Amino acid sequence: MQAARASSPVVRWRGHLFPAAMLTITALFTGFILVILLADVRYVSLGVVKEVLRSPEILAALWLSVWTSATTVVLGLVFAIPIGYALSRYRFLGHAVVDSIVDLPILLPPLIVGLSLLVFFQTGIGKWIESNGVKFVYQRKGIVLCQFVVSASFGIRAIKLTFDGIDRRLEHVAMTLGCGRAQAFFRVALPMARRGILAGGLLIWVRALGIFGPLLIFVGAVRRRTEVLPTTIYLEQSIGRIESALAVAVVMLVLATLALVLIRMVAKEGHDQG
Repeated sequence: MQAARASSPVVRWRGHLFPAAMLTITALFTGFILVILLADVRYVSLGVVKEVLRSPEILAALWLSVWTSATTVVLGLVFAIPIGYALSRYRFLGHAVVDSIVDLPILLPPLIVGLSLLVFFQTGIGKWIESNGVKFVYQRKGIVLCQFVVSASFGIRAIKLTFDGIDRRLEHVAMTLGCGRAQAFFRVALPMARRGILAGGLLIWVRALGIFGPLLIFVGAVRRRTEVLPTTIYLEQSIGRIESALAVAVVMLVLATLALVLIRMVAKEGHDQG
């Protein structure tokens, strides 16, 4: 009797109700995002996109965005790999504090980062650095510094999670076979974390490419000098060229989408192999 009741059509229908509700909410959210993005794409004509891609000022901004964000990725990984490993493998005094500080740039409003950098280079050590010939404020080097401060935490967090998922006993086995701790890191942990490192680098790049507020405060938006794609959007819309601004936004959207798809592919491949 109970078995017959459990397999009744009403019970089977109720079993599908919860997943249907979850999928419906998912579809509503993703659909809303797609509608917004499609509105941008439909608003911009192909001719305007071609005009934007031929504009010397915008091409200069595109090139500046590409090389500064690429430099930021390299610099970010130089810090993210050792920091992510240290936070994953070692427990030290103040570990929770350091782990929280690493996440601060993710949580802080971006404008605060730009304002804080500007204040730093006008007082104390920062003022000494500027007065001794290493200029960051309103300079291209400042773009990289600003991008690094805002985006490095994303790479650190991704790489730490990757090292968390690697069995540390494998490094201990390597050390029992004669490897030092550094050799175990370079021969065991680092190769196994390569996909997470790639994903962390892509996250740094996507974040660095899209920041706007800190750059506007710290380096300004001077055409062919400190103008990158986000500030191009600001400059174009400020003079009423809304369609040109949206065309640049579409270009950035395509780049960001490709990067996110690549991150998902890398993560899926690593999960499947694991």
